[in-house]
Amino acid sequence: MRALIIAAALATSLTIVPVMAQTPAASASAATGYTTADTDIGTLLDDPALKAIVDKYIPGLLSGDQISMARSMTLKAIQQYAPDKVTDGALASIDADFSKLPPKK
Repeated sequence: MRALIIAAALATSLTIVPVMAQTPAASASAATGYTTADTDIGTLLDDPALKAIVDKYIPGLLSGDQISMARSMTLKAIQQYAPDKVTDGALASIDADFSKLPPKK
């Protein structure tokens, strides 16, 4: 049920944003410790710099009414519920920007 609510919230609150092709930045992101595959939504919501990066590529995702229900999920996990919004390109772009941040403490 939780997954359905999240999927419905994502489907209605997001807009499609074109994303340029990016090279995968998973290894670079690993240096900072923030990745779309491993960093939970709660961390993204609580850190203004991380939230701004996600908002840049997927506007509105982290400001939806029911996103707090997904605090323990990752962006990669949410992708299955909104693949047209949370695209591989958007995730790669987010990972690339995450890799530019100083390492987490």
